[in-house]
Amino acid sequence: MRVVAIARAGGPEVLTLAERPLPEPGPGQVRVRVRATAVNRADLLQRMGFYPAPPGAPPDVPGLELAGEIDAVGDGVSHLSEGDRVFGVCGGGAYAEAVVLHARELAPMPAGMSFTDAAAVPEAFITAWDALVEQAGLKAGEWALIHAAGSGVGTAAAQIARAVGARSLGTSRTPDKLARARALGLDEGVLASEASGGSEVADAVRRATGGRGADVVLDLLGGRYLAEALANVAPRGRVVLVGLLAGARAELDLRSLLSKRVRVMGTVLRARPLEEKIAAAQQLARHLVPLFERRTLVPVVHGVMPLASAAEAHALMESNATFGKIVLAV
Repeated sequence: MRVVAIARAGGPEVLTLAERPLPEPGPGQVRVRVRATAVNRADLLQRMGFYPAPPGAPPDVPGLELAGEIDAVGDGVSHLSEGDRVFGVCGGGAYAEAVVLHARELAPMPAGMSFTDAAAVPEAFITAWDALVEQAGLKAGEWALIHAAGSGVGTAAAQIARAVGARSLGTSRTPDKLARARALGLDEGVLASEASGGSEVADAVRRATGGRGADVVLDLLGGRYLAEALANVAPRGRVVLVGLLAGARAELDLRSLLSKRVRVMGTVLRARPLEEKIAAAQQLARHLVPLFERRTLVPVVHGVMPLASAAEAHALMESNATFGKIVLAV
């Protein structure tokens, strides 16, 4: 089978097409004929040598999510059959024509959804649902502050907030991304600049919430933005840290943490043990698939490129000019 392999740590040019043996499913596993996958920041970090694949995943083939058809079933699998259309997340290896996964890591694709749309769903929407609803307990009537509202997780979070009856305020450095996020359900958009130190975000949060602060902050950036999250969160609010694009270290005012009685949580999807990945697939099937079938949620696809153009896709993501997910058709 064809795969996109990382020849060595480096820029997008180190991604090359290669041939690998077709994997065979073991007990409890299925093989998926991958029809589409999507590009994630973790893929870029893995390519650069900063984010090794977890145990059991191919060390040199990126790809955290997929949509495709079951084409082989291992012993002991009774709820999936050859030809079933499925999607889900994996520890790596989805930049390939086939991948083997535990059968319970997959969910049935929403009725009528294309493979390329489905590939844009699992990582972003599972991450956003798990962070906002399962961990932070976002409820109807509350306010969520979403950093990087034009990212894959950001666009998913705005839609999920609306779906549960909450209101959302999102940040971006691009006016066009804010306008497009509003069309997806974002209630308020804030054009953020590096030079301001976050003052425009703080002002917008105060105006939107009557001075109380956001009940939940979804921080996709880390670094100094975690301190801003504590400043902008409401008393007894919740901060969920999902990404570290702005850095892995932050200086915090712990007095704010204590006086507001804030809960700060960190989360990651890729490195979770199998049992928790199965639980994430169940969230996808139970909570999210029905919302996609009713069109309450929609995939957000920036563009579709062939698997052979993975290097160009990585360069495009690094430009930060995308809105939603870049999908690779396999």
